[in-house]
Amino acid sequence: MVAKIKKWIQQSPFKSLLDSRNIGLALFAIIVLSVTWSGVKVVQTNYRLQKQISEAQAQNDLQQLENNNSRLRTNYLKSSQYQELAARRLFNLAAPGEKLIIVPKSVALTYAPALSQPKVATSETQKVSSPWYGANMQAWFDFFAGRKPID
Repeated sequence: MVAKIKKWIQQSPFKSLLDSRNIGLALFAIIVLSVTWSGVKVVQTNYRLQKQISEAQAQNDLQQLENNNSRLRTNYLKSSQYQELAARRLFNLAAPGEKLIIVPKSVALTYAPALSQPKVATSETQKVSSPWYGANMQAWFDFFAGRKPID
């Protein structure tokens, strides 16, 4: 029985796995996989950090634009032009030499031109009333016929 076991171990395909060349190859594969894994982790971390940096820069740029806008608004409110317009509007004041005439709203509207209502194009009503595939086919037909470009 012992002879059978020794013979089986010598003929076993697993014996070649214990060879020093195969053990070295396995260790090399493990080292390559660990280096690759750490490289992937570094790239992933860099991507996440770069994303955070870009978001912070975008917020910073937005805040700078808001600050510039507030500064310009403050400068406008301090200007003499705004103060003159505000005095005219709020206190009904006029510049020296000007006469202030107050016209009732009803009188002013009688002489104002009437505002026209926007017209709805017929093609827009056709697009709404027809199903989507019909409108699509019509748009392609018009495009190939040279009537109008596709929107």
